[in-house]
Amino acid sequence: MTSLLLTGIGSLVTNDPAHGGLLGELRDAAIVIEGSRFAWVGSRREAPAADGSLDLGDRAVIPGFVDSHSHLVFAGDRAEEFAARMTGEPYSAGGIRTTVAATREASDDQLTANVARLVTEMRRQGTTTVEIKSGYGLTAVDESRALAIAANFTDETTYLGAHVVPPEFADDPAGYVALVTGAMLDVAAPHAKWIDVFVERGAFDADQARAILQAGAAKGLGLRVHANQLGEGPGVQLACELGAAAADHCTHLSDADVDALASTGVVAGLLPAVEFSTRSPYPDARRLIGAGVTVALASDCNPGSCYSSSMPLCIALAVREMHMTPAEALWSATAGGAASLRRDDLGRITPGSQADLAVLDAPSYLHLPYRPGVPLVARTFVAGRPV
Repeated sequence: MTSLLLTGIGSLVTNDPAHGGLLGELRDAAIVIEGSRFAWVGSRREAPAADGSLDLGDRAVIPGFVDSHSHLVFAGDRAEEFAARMTGEPYSAGGIRTTVAATREASDDQLTANVARLVTEMRRQGTTTVEIKSGYGLTAVDESRALAIAANFTDETTYLGAHVVPPEFADDPAGYVALVTGAMLDVAAPHAKWIDVFVERGAFDADQARAILQAGAAKGLGLRVHANQLGEGPGVQLACELGAAAADHCTHLSDADVDALASTGVVAGLLPAVEFSTRSPYPDARRLIGAGVTVALASDCNPGSCYSSSMPLCIALAVREMHMTPAEALWSATAGGAASLRRDDLGRITPGSQADLAVLDAPSYLHLPYRPGVPLVARTFVAGRPV
């Protein structure tokens, strides 16, 4: 197994509390990678020899972003819907059906090419792990093929047959829930690690969502929930009741919701680019952090409510609009995302972790929110390899 020594690291964010502070930041640091893992992390002066070396030119290095919420398997776009929102029309769950129609008509090759384009776009911005959901097929065949396509790009695949009720089941939502928990689940589960449900007006209520999540759990799938995006509702409480890994959105929370997240350890996934793209209220990150809730930041890249793949944008919005500190925002976009996916081998630069990192063309991670919109990621490594 060959090893690579990375030097010329002016600032290194490890997310290892053993190095002090939230981010475990080291100055004048070095890293040794062996195969796909970090083998050694520390001061440049103490670095061991390796088979090869690379000088990064005194740049900052951070863990690769862990984007724990995205919808990349789709066709078409909804730019006109975005333009309508900018003139004052409200966002609602119903626009998803537009993408469903386009996705059903697309070929496997077309869908695969679109996912590949978006994943490449993410890599260029420092994202090394991305969770990808289905949810734009809403038939057994289309949901299973979406997950099979997603599995070519990530291990973190999520079955979201319960995105909305498709038009053909408009008069029979119970029949659609039976399909999602029955024949559709049977063919989707082999390609999925997680199951998700959109608990919201215009989508699924608490009883429907509970049945869907419990059916997924019986198939061995981990649980995720779209919760409390458009208003207060049962999504967060359901996620906590069932022991979900994450409740994502968390825009409208009661005190009981915040207490439940804190006491159960369910990760609150915050998706600030959605609020930016829909002109909606931002989640109260300070309230969650103050209560001891683990917070993840994710892109929610999708063609409707947020067609952005940029985790640096999410960090800038979290700092500017949600009053997170730069350190909190970076931690939530890396280690927080890993916690949302229940992965202890991602989101940190520590021996034994997967060798995922981003090299910034900047002296410090502070430049991520300080210089929003600037392409600061100079190089991305995934599993020890530059991409």
